[in-house]
Amino acid sequence: MRIVAKDQNSRPSLDELSEFKKSDSDTGSASLQIALLTKRIENLTAHLQANRKDYSTQRGLKLLLGRRGRLQKYLAKEDPAKYQMTMKGLGLKIKSV
Repeated sequence: MRIVAKDQNSRPSLDELSEFKKSDSDTGSASLQIALLTKRIENLTAHLQANRKDYSTQRGLKLLLGRRGRLQKYLAKEDPAKYQMTMKGLGLKIKSV
């Protein structure tokens, strides 16, 4: 798969989200995945504001929102303190589970 420069610029780098990493080599912890999904959701939301009838992107956005919600529920159950920190760091609402 070829990555276009636009795609590379729209994807957040792991360095930008270092506050959500457990260690320097962390690429998949729940808090980091939530942060990455949040950035992707923000990009898709901006795209949909300009392209309201892009239904495939709407579907993709709904899928990402569901995935992020499941990760949030998991993190809240497994590590409530990390969940609170992640939600505050991203500016998301803290839901009681």
